[in-house]
Amino acid sequence: MIHRPAHTRPRWAGFRPIALTVALLVGCGPGEPGSAAGDGAGRARALSGGGDAFRYDLLLTGGTVVDGSGAPGFVADVAVAGDRIVSVSPTALDPDEARTVIDARGLVVAPGFIDNHAHIQTTIHRFPLAENFTRQGITTIMASLHSGDQPWPLDEYAEGLDVAVNVGFFAGHTWTRRRVIGLDDRPPTDTELDHMRALVDSTMAMGALGLSTGLLYVPANYAETEEVIELAKVAARSGGIYVSHMRNEARGLIDSVEELIRVAEEADIPAQIQHHKAVGAGQWGWSERTLALIDEARRRGLDIRHDLYPYTASSTSSRILFPQWVFAGGTDAMVARFDDPALRPKLERDMREIILLDRAGNDMSRIQFRVLESDPSYNGRRLSDLLADRGLPNDVDAAIPVLIELERSGGFSAIYHSMDEADLIRILQHPEAMIETDGDPIAYGVGFPHPRSYGAFPRVLARYVRELGVLDLTTAVRKMTRMPAEQLGQLDRGLVSEGMIADLTVFDPTTIADRATYVDPHQYAVGVQHLVVNGQLVIHDAAYTGARPGRWIRGPARPGG
Repeated sequence: MIHRPAHTRPRWAGFRPIALTVALLVGCGPGEPGSAAGDGAGRARALSGGGDAFRYDLLLTGGTVVDGSGAPGFVADVAVAGDRIVSVSPTALDPDEARTVIDARGLVVAPGFIDNHAHIQTTIHRFPLAENFTRQGITTIMASLHSGDQPWPLDEYAEGLDVAVNVGFFAGHTWTRRRVIGLDDRPPTDTELDHMRALVDSTMAMGALGLSTGLLYVPANYAETEEVIELAKVAARSGGIYVSHMRNEARGLIDSVEELIRVAEEADIPAQIQHHKAVGAGQWGWSERTLALIDEARRRGLDIRHDLYPYTASSTSSRILFPQWVFAGGTDAMVARFDDPALRPKLERDMREIILLDRAGNDMSRIQFRVLESDPSYNGRRLSDLLADRGLPNDVDAAIPVLIELERSGGFSAIYHSMDEADLIRILQHPEAMIETDGDPIAYGVGFPHPRSYGAFPRVLARYVRELGVLDLTTAVRKMTRMPAEQLGQLDRGLVSEGMIADLTVFDPTTIADRATYVDPHQYAVGVQHLVVNGQLVIHDAAYTGARPGRWIRGPARPGG
């Protein structure tokens, strides 16, 4: 690598010269490949402004460009000035014209990966380098608010971020419903629905990309489809999209996909299934049916897409092992129901059905504790271990009273080993499928995270491209880059092309891999050598530079839509 002293950096480097960018892109729509007039060398000369200033801030030489479009890779030099790609040249560019030169021979130069969903909405400021994400090659993260809090006011939180990655936010249905109705299991009154509409409208005006629902979880689970449609209409009027953790991914999977399609149709809004999966052995193979529903809806003109993480285990709270009616009204009401002898038989019947048919079958080793509030010594261990330590059999009938006891004591988060890889591959190969982590910001060595937080994107490239060959590299990169950029209306991202924003992931295609496992999760992914966000190196030679050039990806996702 060649690096030239900072004092020789052109005055404009490090920020986006608006008038110049407009001049570069004149004549074509913003962000379209080839939209800048003239060749790369001509643009570099224009940027230099004469004199002895460098034409390029960064030059990547000799790498294989996999540009995000799905086209075959090709060897080229990639030059960056400010926050834009100014040349993608199959002919070698002059390294003396660049302040920083990186030899990318043997490496892939791809657009920065875009994570469709991670749990960062109110915590990303505490993890400014987002190491477990950026080590995967991720340059942009979407905070889809399936559950939990929403930053409020959204614009104040988002504008105050000083982080390495780009971040986008959605209006959260769960937050909205809880703010207006609390944890009541009932429809909103007309006045309450108007209040909820107003909150979604305000959040959209502050820069949300669309509406996000987590219909599996309380209190969103208590909403009828009509409520969701009304709120989705508000987001649609502002140019938003609709993303959803669906109501049921197990026995109710087909109905849940049909519900999402109904929301898309009646609210006239693009819709996206998040972490598409078929949960429970009785539902394995149902991805054939859900994908057929997506295809049929698209044939009717609906804009339906979906995403997934490349693992056969999910991760969420212990509450999914209970019928959701038990949580209405909050913790005190829950405990009262636990202690109600008239309700206890119904509770146990419902739990037995959920555990057997949706989550674990009759094998409690399929439930692996992440964080057990009442006894952290079991973090990373299985429910079957806890049962054995108490002298109990490994079956659902022994587990139910123990689970009720644990929930009474604060509950837990867990990894649920309940999916089949054949469904995962089928969903991954679908032409409208994209990638997400569904991950959390991680302090290295703290807690017991799902390995997806450390490895989702490299795992696609290592296992499903390199090892199994069920995707080719260019298709996989497109699913990680240009497809989500288009979905989010970020048309000047997601391609390695002249005029595009310089979010770049440079990785070794022979070594990129996830290292985190269900037994040893705190392991960073390997293979990403360099990471560029908005034209600045965040990772260089696999080491952090300390730069925090991330930006707020302000919505709506479909402006003018």
